[in-house]
Amino acid sequence: MAKRPLRVLTWHIHGSYLSYLAHVPHTFYLPTKPGKPEGYGGRLAGFDWPDNVRDIPADDVHRTAFDCILFQSHKNYTTDQYEILSDQQRRLPRIFLEHDPPRDTPTDTRHVVDDPAVLLVHVTHFNQLMWDSGRTPSRVIEHGVTIPADVHYSGEIEKGITIVNGLARRGRRLGRDVFDCARHTVPLDLVGMCAAELGGVGEIPHRDLPAVAARYRFFFNPIRYTSLGLAVCEAMMVGLPIIGLATTEMATVVQNGVNGFVDTNLGTLVRHMQRLIEDPVEARALSVHAARYARERFGIERFVHDWDRIFSAVCG
Repeated sequence: MAKRPLRVLTWHIHGSYLSYLAHVPHTFYLPTKPGKPEGYGGRLAGFDWPDNVRDIPADDVHRTAFDCILFQSHKNYTTDQYEILSDQQRRLPRIFLEHDPPRDTPTDTRHVVDDPAVLLVHVTHFNQLMWDSGRTPSRVIEHGVTIPADVHYSGEIEKGITIVNGLARRGRRLGRDVFDCARHTVPLDLVGMCAAELGGVGEIPHRDLPAVAARYRFFFNPIRYTSLGLAVCEAMMVGLPIIGLATTEMATVVQNGVNGFVDTNLGTLVRHMQRLIEDPVEARALSVHAARYARERFGIERFVHDWDRIFSAVCG
């Protein structure tokens, strides 16, 4: 554990992840710019930000003391640091938090960071396996999530819920066609930014999502190829049985017939979803194991410990 709270500069890239990172007992400074362009939105609405997350005007960053720089996007690393950091700040301890698997090619994409003095942190073991990190050292810190203590699975809504932002515009990688195909035969509600474009429910504030999701029979994840979504971890923590494609890290998270079902055959998944709609008893049995597994693997205490250990090691 760090001997004192560290002062960490990072950017607002993924609000949900940042809200969980804020549980780590350090102070996180978020640069802001007028108009809130990408990465510079600061403490955006929709989250209950604690006092250790603070906005700082981007123009003031270069004259502020920090202990560590935490990059969260390729743009942060290739562009933003040269625009807002001083030369001295660019020599501070640095961590690159990689949220995604490689895009160009799953196996032969070289990571943008090529520096043995920077620590590359992946959010799944699948991502670490797929990225070519070259001489850059890498570690894995799996997701950690928390839900309100008074939220529990009920499953009374005889539908599945899918939570994906911008699904209408993000194509095959995020599984729009998979979602469309499944909902022809299974009742599914889509939640997320721009969900209304596909006839979905729309966006729900992050703090309210667990209570909303808890009423659905199961969670369906149509995504072909991306990192393990926090929405999956949160839904599992609530106790929703998880249905999804047996790709990326999902194949290690869902155990068939125990906490949900994964397969590469969409027809098989549709049959599982139909059965759960018809059989709330089976759904509840899966729910118990889903919540238990999520607490063991994605507990916020383990996540905080892992991050604190990394910050302490990097900042020495």
